[in-house]
This record gives sequence, C-alpha cells and structure tokens, in this order.
Amino acid sequence: MFVLLSIFMTLPVLFLAGSEAPNALAFAESAGIVCALGILGIVSTYHQPRDLKPRFMFVLTVSSWFIIALFSSLPFYLSDNGISAADAFFEGTSGITTTGATVLSGLDTMDADLLLWRSILQWLGGIGIIGMFVAVLPFLRVGGMRLFATESSEWTDKALPRMKTLSRGLLIVYIVFSVVAVLTYWVSGMTLFDAFNHGLTSIATGGFSTSDMSMGKFSDLILMEATLFMILGSLPFFLFVREMHGQHGVLFRDQQVRLFLTILLVVPALMTLYRWLVSPVPFDPLHNYAATLFNVTSVVTTTGYASEDYSAWGPLAFVLFFFLMFVGGCSGSTAGGMKIFRFQLSLIILREQLMRLLHPRAVLTRNYNGRSVSDEIISSMIAYTFIFLLCLLIITVLLAAMQLDFVTSLSGALTALTNVGPGLGEIIGPSGNFGPLPDGAKWVLAVGMLMGRLEILSVVIVLSPAFWRS
Repeated sequence: MFVLLSIFMTLPVLFLAGSEAPNALAFAESAGIVCALGILGIVSTYHQPRDLKPRFMFVLTVSSWFIIALFSSLPFYLSDNGISAADAFFEGTSGITTTGATVLSGLDTMDADLLLWRSILQWLGGIGIIGMFVAVLPFLRVGGMRLFATESSEWTDKALPRMKTLSRGLLIVYIVFSVVAVLTYWVSGMTLFDAFNHGLTSIATGGFSTSDMSMGKFSDLILMEATLFMILGSLPFFLFVREMHGQHGVLFRDQQVRLFLTILLVVPALMTLYRWLVSPVPFDPLHNYAATLFNVTSVVTTTGYASEDYSAWGPLAFVLFFFLMFVGGCSGSTAGGMKIFRFQLSLIILREQLMRLLHPRAVLTRNYNGRSVSDEIISSMIAYTFIFLLCLLIITVLLAAMQLDFVTSLSGALTALTNVGPGLGEIIGPSGNFGPLPDGAKWVLAVGMLMGRLEILSVVIVLSPAFWRS
C-alpha cells in the first residue's frame, strides 16, 4: 500500500508538468519517503508467513488507515504554502476518508498540484472504502456488517466466481463511473481541470472542490449531474457488479436502495415547499428545487459539496440538515454515515418488540433482503450505535473544552464521525471551513474522521487491553 501510495503521489506532477506543479519537490520528497518505507517493509518481511487471522486483520485495517492518512499529509506539509502539521494531517485525513472537510481557503488561486492531490486522495479513499467493506468488515463482524458477508463476497451464483472476479468488477465499475463523471462535467461547461477534480470527488462522495464556493459557481445543469453521480457513489457497488454479471434487477430490489432513494425523493420536495412558504422574495421553483435536491443529496450521501449556505434556509431546514447528517448512504458504497440498513434494522426490532407486547407467545422471524437476521447481527448493530453516540458525546465535550460554541462542537463532532464534510454554524458551515479552529480541535476531528470511516468498533477493539492480552 505504501508503494502504491508513492506512485500516486507522482501523478499531480506528471499531470501538471511545468510551472503548474510548483510543489514538485515536495511531492518527490514525499513519494521517496513513502516508497522507501514500503520497500523496507517488503524486504524485511519477505519470508514471513502471510496467514492473516481476524486478530491481525483488525490491526492491519486500523493501522494502515491511520498511517496512510499520515503519509498523505506529507505533500501539504512539505509544500511552500506554510501549511502546519495539524492542518496537513487534517487535510490528508479528510481526503483519504472522503470526508471533504477542509482547513484550506483561497482554493480558486491555490497551486493546482495540491488541488489535484486532494482529489486523488479522495478517489483512492473511495475505492479503499469499498474494498474494506467487501473484504474486511463483514468478516470481522463489525457493526452488523456480517449481514452483508454472503451478499457481497460469498455468492453461490455460478455466474460470478468468488472474490477475484468481484474485486475486478468493483474496480471496473468505479473507474467507469469516474470517467463518465469527468467527461459529463467537461461537456457541460467545466474546464478540464475542474471536471477531472470534481469527477473524482463526486463518485468518491468526497466533496473536495477547486473553489471556495464549492459547486456554487456552476450551473443548475451541473448541480443535477453532480446529484446523479453522488447518488451512484452512494449505492452498493457490489450490486452493480452483480448487474454486470446478469443478475438483473438486484439493485432496485435491495431494501436499503429503495429507502435511500425514497429519502432523496421526499425530503428535497418537502424542503422546497417549506422554502417557498417562508421565502420573503420571489421564488424560482426549478432553481430552488435543483439547489435543495443537490444540497440534501450532498449531506445524505456524506459528500460535503455545497451550492449555497443551506444553514441559512430557516430553522426547520437547519434542524433537518442536522439529522440528515446521521443517515449516510448504502453499505458497500463510498458514502459514510450510520448507513441506511441500520435504521431499517432498528425499525425491524421496534416492530418485533411491539408485536411481542401484543402477542407474547408469538414466534417472530427477522428478515432483511430475504435473509434471516441473527441475534449476533442485532447485538453488533446496537453496540455500534451505542459507541457511535458515546464517541459523539466525547468529541463534542472535547471541542467545547477548547472554547468552541455548542453548534460548532456538536456539528463538528457529528460531521467527523459520519464523514459528511462541512458542519453547521458560521465557522464550519457550508460557507466556512475548519481553518479557524485551534490545532487541538483539528487533531481530535482528524481522529474522529478515521474512527468514523473504520466503523468505530474496529478502532475501539484494537485499543482495548483485552485484545492484546488474549
């Protein structure tokens, strides 16, 4: 992974040869350091056995994301832009976790190679997240992900032979979507540079932009296109692969896909109606619906783009956007958040408890997507929800202890754990960034982003003394 990361570090310089890559030396130094460490690791462990037991997979998963986030920050720190260690680590972590929160301002005039590196980081993070979902989390029984172990990786259908074909299919789908996004943006009026950057960060549901205005500088047509690509990035990629292999219709038969699309159909329509009712100025329904759909999709999919300051749309919109930050996309996608399936399982548990109150002797079954839901999955999901809320409380308290106001502390903690990007309020809202926060807050939020990306429990179990004793 280190060697591969070092190769990608050379791409901004190769793509922007000449004066457009003023930080070429910083990228060369970063690539050299990371590549040397990678080669040293390969040489020193070449003859070691590679029997990766679940215990080793926990350590590998957690340590690799934290270390790669650290290495990803090197080009920012070594550049000539005076970026501090805290800012560099925050930006690198936000990129590789596809969070989209930024400490940088003046993006419209920033060095093109750094802008391109941010987008490449998010694109790499997106495919890394999909791979982690398919290959690691279901088999580590993290947060209810075991529910998707068979569905994503152990299909009995003979048309799709096992993991190698699945991995190849996921990569093909991801690259094709990315290329289509870049070309679509370019044809619709973006410059090639803007189209390339936004194409990478749209499919990765990352949200890094090349402008301080984010997507607000582009037309309604581009906003609608971006909405489509964010939705594609938030759907289960393994279902796209199954569609490719002849299992037609599996995408729209999936329960989490149906609820996810229903949310994006209903909430923007209701919010547009609300904005029309409270608007003191003449209201353009088409433009405002496009903006509302785009911004709601950006928050639900945890992309983090913004076309305007939606926190200023009124109290109801402010509250709705806060709760939408919890939702997230579908499992097996590049999106973050708590994921749609956990809300659906919670409804199944609620229905079961209500039925038991009415019919104490009833024999009830739990089914999700035609599969039985075991007690193990339910308990794992409940544990995830509890630790998520506990981490939200702890990070909020830590930020408040650094003299940040309640809205900034709470929304900052939430946007880090759910990998949404911008928070709420004047400082870290859609029209601001995380630059004004103290360095301590940036370190805390960066760790929060990594924990959220790793489904929290993966990090907690590695940090527990019992994990090392046994």
